Amino acid sequence: MTPGQLVAAYPRVYHMAEAGTWPSIRQHGLLSSNEVARRSGAQGAAAAALIRGHRAGKVTVSVPGLGDLVLRDQIPMHPDRISRALPPGMSAGDWYELINERVFFWAEEHRLHRLLNGKEYGHLEHDVLTLDTASLVQAHHDRIRLCHMNSGNTFPAMTKRGPEIFKPIADYEVTRTGRPRKAVVEVTVLGGVPDIRRHVVEARRMRGEQVLGVLNLD
Repeated sequence: MTPGQLVAAYPRVYHMAEAGTWPSIRQHGLLSSNEVARRSGAQGAAAAALIRGHRAGKVTVSVPGLGDLVLRDQIPMHPDRISRALPPGMSAGDWYELINERVFFWAEEHRLHRLLNGKEYGHLEHDVLTLDTASLVQAHHDRIRLCHMNSGNTFPAMTKRGPEIFKPIADYEVTRTGRPRKAVVEVTVLGGVPDIRRHVVEARRMRGEQVLGVLNLD
C-alpha cells in the first residue's frame, strides 16, 4: 500500500480518550503508555507493572511537568485469554509491552462507535478526536503500523495474533485496484503523536454516539 492509497481509503482516523484529557493531549501530545511510564520516572517493579502488566482498570500516573495522566484499561486482554492467542514463546507481558509502545486510531468511524457503545464504556463520556490521515501520514509515516484486526480484543474469540499483525504502510497488501486486501482496523503510531494538534480536525465530547459538545481546538 502507498500512503496515497491509505489516505484514499481512510481519509479520517479516530481516537477515543478519557473525558477532560483533550487540553493536556493538545498541549503535550498523545503519548504511548510506555512513554508515559518512561517520563514518570518509574523504576523496577513499578515500571514493569506499567509496561508489561495487565491493566484491569484505569491507572493514573503522575508525570513531572505533565501532571496526572490516565492510562486506559485493558479489560479485553485478560492474561489468560491473550496468552492463548499468542505464538509460542510470547508471553502476555511481551504482548502488553508491544501494545503499550504505540497509540491507536480506528480507521473507520463505525468501529469507534462500537467501542463507545460497549458495555464498559457506553455510560461514560469521552473526548473523541478526529484526525486528518494525510497530515498524520506525512508527519509520521515511518512510525505508522497498520493492523487488520482489533489487536487488543479477545472476545468472543481468542483470535491468533503476533507482532506480525502490525505492518508498515508499504507492507500492507492491496488488490489490483489499490484497495486494502483486508480492511484496516487500527492505525497505530509507535511512541505516540507529540504534534497531534496539527492533525486533529475535530474534537468532541461524546457519550455513546451522542455528541455532547464540540471541544476547542486552540
